[in-house]
Amino acid sequence: MNQLRDNEQLDGVYLIAEKQLRPNKNGNLYLQFALCDKSGTLGGRLWNANDPNQYDFEDGDYVKVEGVVQRFQGALQFIAKRLTRVDASGVRNKNDYIRFSAVNITKLQGRLKELLRTITNPALLNLADSFLIDESFMERFSKTPAGIKLHHAYPGGLLEHTVTMMEIADRIGPLYEKLLDRDLLLMGAFLHDVGKIEELSGGKEMLYTSQGQMLGHPFLGVEILRDRIEEAERLSGEPFDPELTMLLKHLLISHHGAYEHNAAKLPMTLEAVALHLLDTLDSKLAEFGKYMFEDPNIGSPWTNYIPGLERKLYKGIGQQAPGNG
Repeated sequence: MNQLRDNEQLDGVYLIAEKQLRPNKNGNLYLQFALCDKSGTLGGRLWNANDPNQYDFEDGDYVKVEGVVQRFQGALQFIAKRLTRVDASGVRNKNDYIRFSAVNITKLQGRLKELLRTITNPALLNLADSFLIDESFMERFSKTPAGIKLHHAYPGGLLEHTVTMMEIADRIGPLYEKLLDRDLLLMGAFLHDVGKIEELSGGKEMLYTSQGQMLGHPFLGVEILRDRIEEAERLSGEPFDPELTMLLKHLLISHHGAYEHNAAKLPMTLEAVALHLLDTLDSKLAEFGKYMFEDPNIGSPWTNYIPGLERKLYKGIGQQAPGNG
């Protein structure tokens, strides 16, 4: 997918996602969708889709496509002539359609446990243990993506994003020891996106669940936190500090940093401010890096224009994405 070029004919099997039947300005229907394989995604259109019964596939299905890749407003898109559903039993190597990180998941799980067990606050340590001893939770947490498109959008992406944030929190803790509660920030980094195990499907199509679309991961994370606090109280035999509960919930609902970014509250503690900035740092570097690594404009030190960023990105004189040379 990331090697396609302008005016290239495309004839093959891909995973389909984000299928929507939409009207144009004249009221005629067209099909909007995304094609996916392990290398990336490409937006597509099928014009004159006035018979919706023709397109009996759903998000997550395999589809044989025929058409051409075209450049539109600086970005590539696929214009389909024909789309035909393919039975999953006829797809040989399904791993070709699932994005994976090159990072070792087992190693990340081990590092997650190491970092959580450096917490010195007994209540937070008990809370961390209530997650770590739950094998079902750990398996889901380790397989869930952190996003659909922009950053860490592959199985295991949530774990990678979380551990990276925890590593940064662990490193800056001593630098700001007079300002920050290191244990609280570290726990916040672990919990900030925990609701994504309910918000996002961990299957091959990586879509938003219904409750993910209706509620969002900060709210779902608060629900998970509430249940785990009850479990931590059962394990320790002691009540969990209400003040600490409030601070943890605030970290979850404010970590997006601004109302226009779907934060329920603005960050109101130093740990909440720090958590928001750490989240922005890791997610933005991953997003920008993704655009560089997957840029099809190989013959130039610049990426194609990226509408979502309102700019091109500079890859360097070597005309390669960072880390490729």
